[in-house]
Amino acid sequence: MRNSPTWPDPRAHILRHRPDTAVLYFSPDMLQATARRFQAGFDGLVSYAVKANPGEEVLANLVASGINVFDVASPEEMRAVRRICPTAVMHYNNPVRSPAEVSVAADMGVRSFSVDCLGELEKLTGHVEAKAEISVRLALPVRGAAYDFGAKFGADPERATVLLQEVVKRGFSPSMTFHPGTQCADPAAWGAYIGVVAEVAKAAGVRLGRLNVGGGFAAHRIGHAPDLEAIFTHISTEVTRVFGADAPALVCEPGRAMVAEAFTMAVRVKALRECGAVFLNDGVYGGLTEIRDIGAPDRIAVMAPDGTPRTGAPRARVVFGPTCDSIDRLPDPLALPGDLQEGDYLLVSGMGAYTQSLSTGFNGYGLSDVVTVATV
Repeated sequence: MRNSPTWPDPRAHILRHRPDTAVLYFSPDMLQATARRFQAGFDGLVSYAVKANPGEEVLANLVASGINVFDVASPEEMRAVRRICPTAVMHYNNPVRSPAEVSVAADMGVRSFSVDCLGELEKLTGHVEAKAEISVRLALPVRGAAYDFGAKFGADPERATVLLQEVVKRGFSPSMTFHPGTQCADPAAWGAYIGVVAEVAKAAGVRLGRLNVGGGFAAHRIGHAPDLEAIFTHISTEVTRVFGADAPALVCEPGRAMVAEAFTMAVRVKALRECGAVFLNDGVYGGLTEIRDIGAPDRIAVMAPDGTPRTGAPRARVVFGPTCDSIDRLPDPLALPGDLQEGDYLLVSGMGAYTQSLSTGFNGYGLSDVVTVATV
């Protein structure tokens, strides 16, 4: 449905087409507004983490809003960015790469990388531009996120100090980076990392060119929307406090928080059981995959095929996806209207992040194409 006319909202499209497959509704205006919010509020360079949603419509609208730096994790993400914006700057901050992937990045002109061990630095040495930026990735036991990235990536402060010295010794431009963990809404998590980054740089005797404060910025899932501006302010305050006149330039790489609100997902009720269990036309093999890891969002509107809202008293229901696999089930019951009927639509807000990236075509089910709307 790309390149189709823009619909006023998801409801208008549903009333006209009665889709029987899961659909993502995309608002370019919302995405561009979020991009402007980051650019206005964050005191540094704003890049976009392509992994959150690599859709052409997303990349094109971010470029239109002034984003020209992208955090890429693979050669395929590099190619996706280049197709949309041949002049874009790419940061390859996935700290684990094969020699073949390093070669692709070098050929595509990537000049910024992250590392978390000497072996990964060795892969880059002699194979990327001599003055490329190398950011040492720090990992700390900091709480405040839905799940922690430090168990997979990052060096502890002692190892980071040695690695930072080695980056300088090899002639690269030294920087540091970290990731506070996904769905992090606590400004203190960034503050804790920034303080230790300053200590590492001091111990290594290295002046950092830049500090990439990562992604992790939370999107609206449960309750109130996160206060992104409070996080931006805390980052700036702490960098000034601990670095003073030697403060490095700042970079951030939001993914989820950038794109989530620009999409609403519509799924349809395939069947209702006497026990109250619901079968939807999408599940954990599709756009609802992330619900297994970070829980279901709380903004779900339900409407009948004729557009009438379902307003019955909420009832906790077990929810299954459409595949023949028994584990295709949401981990927790959803509170859905008591007057829910077969054929109804569930409109789930804030579903722009990872729905497309993680969705499979298992059993022949999956997301249909993206539909453009004025508002989600």
